[in-house]
Amino acid sequence: MIRNRAVSRLRATVGAMGGLLLLGVGGAALADDVQQDGVDLDVTIEEQEPAGMLSLSVAADSETLTEVEGASPEHREFVGELPEVTVTDTRTDVPEGVYWYVTGQAGDFTGSEGQEPITPDHLGWAPSLVTEGDGEVAPGEEVPTSLDESTNPTTPNNVGLESQELLHMALDSAEASAANGEWTATADLTLKTPLDVAPGTYGSTLTLSLFEESY
Repeated sequence: MIRNRAVSRLRATVGAMGGLLLLGVGGAALADDVQQDGVDLDVTIEEQEPAGMLSLSVAADSETLTEVEGASPEHREFVGELPEVTVTDTRTDVPEGVYWYVTGQAGDFTGSEGQEPITPDHLGWAPSLVTEGDGEVAPGEEVPTSLDESTNPTTPNNVGLESQELLHMALDSAEASAANGEWTATADLTLKTPLDVAPGTYGSTLTLSLFEESY
């Protein structure tokens, strides 16, 4: 009889403790947020060494064309020289089967006093390679102005720099990089206008673009 009472008390105590535990769990879900705090996180990221890149640079951002007196009885002529354009390849691992090239394209020569613009087909060039090589990089062909005769007997090329025209090109990027990390080209510039062109100052932008493509 005594033993049965002890067992009953033990069971009652365990049941009461279980109820308190359940009450405690339920109570935690209803607890108020008494306080919050935060931890500041910092990290220092060191500058990563560049793996190299293919890039374009131009020696100057402007060129003034000057008139050639008595160049022709049929038109007026202005000449200048394209600032040196350099392609630099610092890549340690140049992809295979790719080649790069640089093009130039001019915009209208806009008059500062509202003169009729001179269209870019009146500007021609004759590219030349400054960096010596063994055929890894080649200059583009001469592009005459629209006032000139075509220098190509099969395909007329007297179109000026109205569209993108080739300045110089690497036949293979990897070979060009191995032979020389920098390749520079320039071009003789020639602007030809009608004799009755309006006097005044004109300005145009010659955009030089570097591309790399796969074979």
